[in-house]
Amino acid sequence: MIVPRPRRPLTLRDVSEASGVSEMTVSRVLRNRGDVSAATREKVLTAAKTLGYVPNKIAGGLASQRVNLVAVVIPSLSNLVFPDVLGGISAELDDTGLQPVIGVTNYSPAREEMVLYDMLSWRPSGVILAGLEHSMASRAMLASSGIPVVEIMDVDGEGIDTVVGISHRRAGREMAARIVAAGYRRIGFVGTHMPEDHRARKRLAGFEDGLAEAGVPLEAREYYQGGSSLLKGRELTERILTRAPDLDFLYFSNDMIGAGGLLHCIEAGYDIPGRIGLAGFNGVDLLDGLPVRLATTDARRVDIGRRAARLVAGKDAIPEDRVIALTPTFLPGDTIRAL
Repeated sequence: MIVPRPRRPLTLRDVSEASGVSEMTVSRVLRNRGDVSAATREKVLTAAKTLGYVPNKIAGGLASQRVNLVAVVIPSLSNLVFPDVLGGISAELDDTGLQPVIGVTNYSPAREEMVLYDMLSWRPSGVILAGLEHSMASRAMLASSGIPVVEIMDVDGEGIDTVVGISHRRAGREMAARIVAAGYRRIGFVGTHMPEDHRARKRLAGFEDGLAEAGVPLEAREYYQGGSSLLKGRELTERILTRAPDLDFLYFSNDMIGAGGLLHCIEAGYDIPGRIGLAGFNGVDLLDGLPVRLATTDARRVDIGRRAARLVAGKDAIPEDRVIALTPTFLPGDTIRAL
């Protein structure tokens, strides 16, 4: 279900009517000026947040216009995934006169609210943001913005305006089917335990569903918190294989820790992919430098960025269902038995 777009952007009058005070009082509260009681201030701020109203920071003469900026909101700059997405966005906007401006949320819904509030106050020409899970306040601001909003990376959920991405549940389920078809039966998972990494959670859910359909249990799990690294991959792989030495396949929530796990298995002398198989997720360029190619899923990052930018720039028509679902691609590498 897509939330309907409003017919017009919200104004001070909307907040005034919702809060039951004058437009002048609303203006004083939102600019943090004037003698306004605490009760009235709270009433105005609550109404503005509920409606999704964001004050306009553009000077009076330009107040009805948009600036040539596209707000791009992502959870991390250290994650190897997002530079490719940003590259795709930049490439498509290059000949449009629109410039991407980046905001980073650190996987925090509260920080996402602040980033969106600040960015929307400058009246950008569009918003591209990662994920489908947002706070009620963030959803209200985006739904009331009156500009193109494209949520990227994921199609498993409810969008606000237009959605471009892959199904992470499908990616997890298809990986499970590949692993089972290759003859592996004692399977472990190594991945993030960050509660706000919704896409990793959906992949794991799809993976478990795929295993269950084949009657194969997920025998062991090893979780970590914080960012991914080769060192974490090495340490977590050693830990899970020490605890469950009979495992014959490890599925990693991303390629970075998968690469670390692969390096550990090579150094420990495991027969790959005979004794143990391994797979990651994303298909990042880092894998090109490994002595053995890790099996993974190409998450179509550059394509997602390009398609989202084309929608914001008006290069492509918006599909009737407002969803562009790209197909995740399995890359077998050298760490899973050939079918």
